[in-house]
Amino acid sequence: MGAELTAAAVRAAAAEVADPRRAVDLARFFQARPGGYGEGDEFIGLRVPQQRAIARRFRGIDAGEVVALLDSPVHEHRFIALALLRGEFERALRPRSGPDWDEATRWVELYLDAVRRGRVNNWDLVDSSADPVLGEFCRLCGELGVILAHAADDDLWRRRVGIIATFAHIEHSDASALLAVAPLVRDDRRDLIQKAFGWMLRETGKRVDEQTLLTYLEENAARMGRTALSYAIEHRTPEERAYFRGQR
Repeated sequence: MGAELTAAAVRAAAAEVADPRRAVDLARFFQARPGGYGEGDEFIGLRVPQQRAIARRFRGIDAGEVVALLDSPVHEHRFIALALLRGEFERALRPRSGPDWDEATRWVELYLDAVRRGRVNNWDLVDSSADPVLGEFCRLCGELGVILAHAADDDLWRRRVGIIATFAHIEHSDASALLAVAPLVRDDRRDLIQKAFGWMLRETGKRVDEQTLLTYLEENAARMGRTALSYAIEHRTPEERAYFRGQR
């Protein structure tokens, strides 16, 4: 008999492999302390491979059960929920008869609602979902509006969603989404925005073409934050790194 496809069953599966000692380390790593970017988050101590394995066991779960997991105060429950959401979204795009756009749209709307309600509220949650769900949907639809709206939002996690979502385009040798997002995020000096922006720029140089990255840096390095610039030029030559740092 297969697993019961409910949020309660997912929580029980997670509890079976929870490690209280690791939970303490995770809370520290994800800054769940007062004043940290993950303030108030709760952890039970699961590794990422464990969370992904649990998600695979519950394929086909109903959307309402995913929402129940997203509403959990436990970080790992939300991570598993997003892995489930991603899996259902990707399956909707790959039936034998062709993509089921209504079903795919339903999962994207559920994702956007979770982001709006603050349930995708740490960098690992954003980074594991924004690109393969929102970014891929927008790429396939040829619509950047939702990505740009998130990148323009002052909320830390919504803005990071907008940045990381551009990776779906970058993976397909298209820098247009990131270049559209760049003016909206370049001057944000928050560390988690700087790192995301610099990372996407670096990936543009790697996966699209070097000249696109170098042209952007020539025009913008002087106004970029130190962290974003460092991430963007990480794989450049020592001479190039010195040159662009000298522009600041």
